[in-house]
Order: sequence, then structure tokens, then C-alpha cells
Amino acid sequence: MGKVNTLVYEEDWADRLQQELDEPTIFKQICTVDISDKRVFHNPWMTDPTVISIGRGTTYTYQTVAQTDDYITIDTAKGIPQFIDRADLAQSGYAQQMYLAERQGVLLNEEIETAIYADHANMTSFGAEDLAGSAGGSTDITVSATNIDDIIRVVRKTIRVAEGESLYRKNGGFFVWRPVDFEKLEQFAQANGFTSADKWLELGSLRGMHYMGFDHYSSNLLPANHVIAGVNKAPWVGILRATYGQIMVDTKDPQSASGISVVSRVDFKENVWVKMKPVVFNINVA
Repeated sequence: MGKVNTLVYEEDWADRLQQELDEPTIFKQICTVDISDKRVFHNPWMTDPTVISIGRGTTYTYQTVAQTDDYITIDTAKGIPQFIDRADLAQSGYAQQMYLAERQGVLLNEEIETAIYADHANMTSFGAEDLAGSAGGSTDITVSATNIDDIIRVVRKTIRVAEGESLYRKNGGFFVWRPVDFEKLEQFAQANGFTSADKWLELGSLRGMHYMGFDHYSSNLLPANHVIAGVNKAPWVGILRATYGQIMVDTKDPQSASGISVVSRVDFKENVWVKMKPVVFNINVA
């Protein structure tokens, strides 16, 4: 009977962990997520040829096709090893076991999302200079209810200047704000336009909202002094299929201790490809 209970327990853990990892998160909305068993992911690109004038009856010179290999190695590994004493396991009950499984899934997804935001140096810098008309600024912007619309508008303009409007029209755009900034966006929306004001005064917003042509989210995982924005699906993250949502359970007293161990992990790597960098922004904020 004890052996049967152990097998049921393992099955419950695996099912609950997989469910939690499949829940919608911000990075799954804004990134292209490639789940595979590849170690190295290649995303080559070609330099556009030059359009030339051709005279009637005259010869022309062929241009060489130039291809550049842009690649990334999926080598970041994060894990959660937990040990449960055999007596605690017997006394904790089903609800406590499921809570532990749920938290593992939440925390692993948060690790992926944190890594994506922390990779801001690989994005196009955007600062106070951009609001003044100079591209690639690095000076911190103090976000307020009076300039948050300017930030959104200038980001959209910068996407157009980078020739990313077709991709923006296809996929839409995003902002991931700090909670304090998101509140400024709500304040602006409530103060401008009867329909907009009525909507946000009555309903407010939940995790995100669509406004001024972008999907806006709030996150506590952003690094200090940074907000990110850009075209949806332009950021990329590769995840190893073999470990994502899988667990290893050892019921045979691991490390000579009376109990079981449960280990879950995720292997991944975040990236902004060379061709996508002009439409993914690291917004420097005070």
C-alpha cells in the first residue's frame, strides 16, 4: 500500500507542476518562445542587396550574397531541489504537497522572466534624449502622468524610423512598466477623454491593458531603473523541452536521510536577435 501511495504522490506532483508552467505569463505574451531540445539555436540573417540602375544594353555586376550567423547557446539552468522528511510527508496532507509543486512552477517562470528583463543591455537604449528628439538616449526619464503618453508616442515613432512598422502592425507592441509607472498610465487614462476616463474610473485595470496601440503590463521583476518596450514577439527565449515542467523524485532516502527529494529545473536562454534589436527598447527611468 505504501508503494502505491508513493506512485500516486509522484503523479500528482508532475501534473500540478506542468499546469503551473503552462499558465500565461508576461514573457509568453511579449516573446517568441522556442521550446525544443536544441543546445545551440541558429538564426542567420542576410544583408539586403543594393538596388542599382541598369541601362539598356549595358552590363551589370553581380552582388555577393552575404549571410551572417546569429546564434545563441541554451545554457542557463535554474533549479529547485527540495527535501521532505518522511514523517512530514505523511502529516502534511494533499493540499500542502500541491502548494509546494505550484510554487516551484511559479518561481521557475519568474526566473525566466527576470532573466529576460535583466538582459536590457542587449536592447536599444532609450532615454530622456529620445523625448527631446535624439535617438539612443541613456539619461533616466522621470515617468509622470504628464509625460507617459510622450514616452509611448516616441517609442512608436522610433519603431517606424527603424522600419519596424510592418512588424508592429502584424504583432502589436508592448510595454512592461514598474507598478509605480503603471499607476501613472492609469492616471493619464482616467484624465483624458470621456470614454477612456469612464472606463478606467469604473473598472481600473487588472494585470495589463491595451492603450495607445500597445499592450501594457506591470511587473515587480524589472531591474532597478529599467522599463522595457517594443514589438511583440521580437524578444526571444529558448527553453529546453526535456527539463521544462519535468521533475525528478527520489523516494529512497536521498543522502541517507529519511524522506524523499523533489527536484525541478528549467534550462533556457534569452536573446534579442541582431535584426530585432532596433525595435526592442531598454527605457532608462529614474
